[in-house]
Amino acid sequence: MNKVREVEVVVIGAGQAGLAAAYHLRRTGFEPDRDAVVLDHSPGPGGAWQFRWPSLTFGKVHGMHALPGMELAGADPARPSAEVVREYFDRYERTFDLRVRRPVNVRAVREGTGGRLLVETSDGTWSTRALINATGTWDRPFWPRYPGQETFRGRQLHTAQYTGPEEFAGQRVVVVGGGASGTQHLLELAPYAAATTWVTRRPPVFREGPFDQDAGRAAVAMVEDRVRQGLPPRSVVSVTGLPLNDAIRQGLADGVLDRQPMFDRITPEGVEWLGEGRRVAADVILWATGFRAALDHLAPLRLREPGGGIRVEGTRAVADGRIHLVGYGPSASTIGANRAGRAAVRDIRRLLAQEAIAA
Repeated sequence: MNKVREVEVVVIGAGQAGLAAAYHLRRTGFEPDRDAVVLDHSPGPGGAWQFRWPSLTFGKVHGMHALPGMELAGADPARPSAEVVREYFDRYERTFDLRVRRPVNVRAVREGTGGRLLVETSDGTWSTRALINATGTWDRPFWPRYPGQETFRGRQLHTAQYTGPEEFAGQRVVVVGGGASGTQHLLELAPYAAATTWVTRRPPVFREGPFDQDAGRAAVAMVEDRVRQGLPPRSVVSVTGLPLNDAIRQGLADGVLDRQPMFDRITPEGVEWLGEGRRVAADVILWATGFRAALDHLAPLRLREPGGGIRVEGTRAVADGRIHLVGYGPSASTIGANRAGRAAVRDIRRLLAQEAIAA
């Protein structure tokens, strides 16, 4: 436990982005456990997908892209996405012998000696020449703060704690958030709950028609611009809008997706809009308010900019070329994570080659 082990590259996280990076490391000659190591804090394969609620079936998942080198074919759309992706990731890790170490909690990444980084974990310390961070967002659910929140007598929970609609039977539920999770929760809850109320900070934007390559490139460019400026990435929906599918259309027609502006305060019995003098009684407030990048372990390296984010060019942290962030900002989508993993490995190979020449 006290011994410092040396490798060329440490990958933190074994979700879509981390596995893509591990695949490209192995494919380009980095031997697992000798040259590179993948550390994952989850109990098993599946990344954040393994924690999704059972009613989120694979058929409801938007744009799950296959990992490099192995297609995800023949998945039953009626099965829970957690099961489908967990089995797929497990098969992927075994097929390419990626040797993911888990459960390993990464506590901090610090400056070491000789230009190396020290990765301090629950399984000891690793010394590395480069780091690929693929920790995603699931571990950092965002809870907004509103006046009176602590006085609410009902239950408050976040999407990260949601297990399905049955537990809300006969209850009055306020759903907060205008993203995909918020709308999915509402559509599921409506047949069970006594009443639902949907509130968002901004009016939702519903997207008509297909999300083609031009639209995708435009969305990625907007996110890239933010991370280049050192600003925190915005949510996917804020850039792409919500797809107007049959379920959404039905929800709008039925009045389930009747969006209300954000309330001003929370009362012991519910929520209140002060300017309108209006109140809604609630038994539950469900915060579908998204997640933030899980990057606290990188704090000792002081990578954050005054704007609150980490400046990234491609996948490389501008403040430290040894650090690559995949699944962050423009690479947060599943297809973006695959591309980012390949790009990060390419840049790291170039970096290590330059160091070898200089030595």
